[in-house]
Amino acid sequence: MTTERILLVITIMASITYICRMLPIVFIRRKIKNKYFRSFLIYLPYGVMAAMVFPKIFFSTASIYSGILGAIVAFILAYKKRGLLVVALSSILTVALAEWIISLI
Repeated sequence: MTTERILLVITIMASITYICRMLPIVFIRRKIKNKYFRSFLIYLPYGVMAAMVFPKIFFSTASIYSGILGAIVAFILAYKKRGLLVVALSSILTVALAEWIISLI
């Protein structure tokens, strides 16, 4: 991934996050009481970020199988409510071990 592409992705994610936070402040002067609309505004930036990052998980490794294993480990640990650092490091370690095993075969 080139530097320009990384900067573009960061700019898009920051813009989406800013717009989702800014629009209610500008257009709605009173407190939003609808819990569904509030949760939509809270989780929208995370959904956009996941949609942009998720496909790269599988195709950023030498083998798609190591990417799949890393994603499975990340999903399981995230489901068990482990911290972000634990999830990230565990999935990276899984991908590294899978790539090493695949290279031996």
